[in-house]
Amino acid sequence: MIRRLFWLSLGVALGGWAAFRLKRLMRALMPQSLAHQAVGVGQMVREFTDDVRVAMNAREDELRDALGLDTQADDVQSEIDKDHH
Repeated sequence: MIRRLFWLSLGVALGGWAAFRLKRLMRALMPQSLAHQAVGVGQMVREFTDDVRVAMNAREDELRDALGLDTQADDVQSEIDKDHH
């Protein structure tokens, strides 16, 4: 009798737990929930691309300074301006 009561209570507990998990899964797969998750992912991607763009521009500036590309471009533009005036 006690063994049957033990297995019955174990079955009820596992059934309740499974129902809870299934309900939570169903809520997560509803269209509203998926749309909300997609918005969050889109925001993260946007922030990541902004961070990459900032780092890319900073690195490009470092490389231009190291190679002296900005000063050469300025010198060439100055020469062109002098020739046209």
